[in-house]
Amino acid sequence: LKEEDVQKMLSAEVHIGTSNCNYKMKDYTWTPRRSDGLHVINLQKTWEKIVLAARIIVAIENPADVLCISARPYGQRAVLKFAQYTGAQCIAGRFTPGTFTNQITKQFKEPRLLIITDPRVDAQAIKEASYVNIPVISFCDSDASLDHVDCAIPGNNKAKLSIGLLYWLLAREVLRMRGTIDRESWDVPVDLFFYREPEELEKAEDVQASFHEAAVEAPAPVVESFDATANWETAAAPAAGADG
Repeated sequence: LKEEDVQKMLSAEVHIGTSNCNYKMKDYTWTPRRSDGLHVINLQKTWEKIVLAARIIVAIENPADVLCISARPYGQRAVLKFAQYTGAQCIAGRFTPGTFTNQITKQFKEPRLLIITDPRVDAQAIKEASYVNIPVISFCDSDASLDHVDCAIPGNNKAKLSIGLLYWLLAREVLRMRGTIDRESWDVPVDLFFYREPEELEKAEDVQASFHEAAVEAPAPVVESFDATANWETAAAPAAGADG
């Protein structure tokens, strides 16, 4: 675990838990709470579990057999980007009941591994995975239930920056273990994994449109062409008249 990664985790508040703590999550939190009553998550154990989860994901031969799910809006962009860079499948939005158990549905899937953003919000997916024996990796806050979760990655899964950073770190480790990249050479910015508010997107589109309109309306600079022969002819004309 490098100092740069620790600084990113601290700035994204990955270590901030909730005021409640599940008894199964006590091993991942520091014993004294903060003064405001929030539990603090041990980032060293978060990193160890990210590496362990990456090893599990790499063990799946076909990347498309990995399915990552996020019903929480803050994690939907991170899930899509994780699937894009690692080759996994994703469900960003509402999980349709019966996706793993009802073969008649159009969305029926048979993944070999499940990655969950929040075991509380995505409880239906974890419940169905337990019926069909699909192993589950999940990001878990201090108050999360670990029932039917095989690999829990402790971290703040309620803040948009924290969720994006966790998925970015996991994707980087997966690609590094596959031999695709080095840990230092991955040039994908973590900002791509962060949730963006609709208002921010509208503002960015308006600014881009205004720049485009200004470029279109601006008159093109007029460049006067210089004709050397014409200048010589006009200069030679009076001289010829004087001779005559």
